Amino acid sequence: MPVRYSFPVAAQFPSAFEPSRIGVYLYWIPLGAGGVGFVRLNGRVYEAMAARIKHRTPLALYHTALEVYAPEGRFTIENAWPSPDADTASRGVAFEGPVFHRRLARFRPFRYEVRCWQDGVVPDASHAVAGPRRLSGDARQAQLLLSLVPSVPTLVWGRDELDVGEMWNSNSVISWLLVSSGFAIEPIRPPAGGRAPGWKAGVVAATKAGRL
Repeated sequence: MPVRYSFPVAAQFPSAFEPSRIGVYLYWIPLGAGGVGFVRLNGRVYEAMAARIKHRTPLALYHTALEVYAPEGRFTIENAWPSPDADTASRGVAFEGPVFHRRLARFRPFRYEVRCWQDGVVPDASHAVAGPRRLSGDARQAQLLLSLVPSVPTLVWGRDELDVGEMWNSNSVISWLLVSSGFAIEPIRPPAGGRAPGWKAGVVAATKAGRL
């Protein structure tokens, strides 16, 4: 079963940066950037197959992450798989969810984790196209987004449980948070010539929850 961790945002973290940076920032990171190549290769194979089925040209794939500056502090928000070890507190894990099948989640390689990490890092942030993109400078919206992290649905990674033609993955988590915290999602698009698999799944999940 998914495990959720205590995450009292507003009560726990003091402000530690200049107010001018307050806001929500989005990273578009090429899939597999900075890794050993396994994820990148799998992504290319997946996209080649998807493009052939839909009779289109293959596109570059992107993984998304957020950096949030709020009065309570700076946080990085990212969905990672697999969970590397049991020390979830050291990397700000808000909750874990199942990969491929819920019954497999008892084993760590079949769990993903959603991090909301105070003063944390996005490992491949240096590879982000055009760097972090500021989506909002509203402190209340930043706080709302942070408060919603523990409420992200723990759908099964790699499966289309919403029947929208896309599997739930890391991009789904990010788009769910943006929609749920009031961002207009239509203008937020991947870099030219790219796409973010799973993005639509998060938008649909948030919409069905009545958060638009």
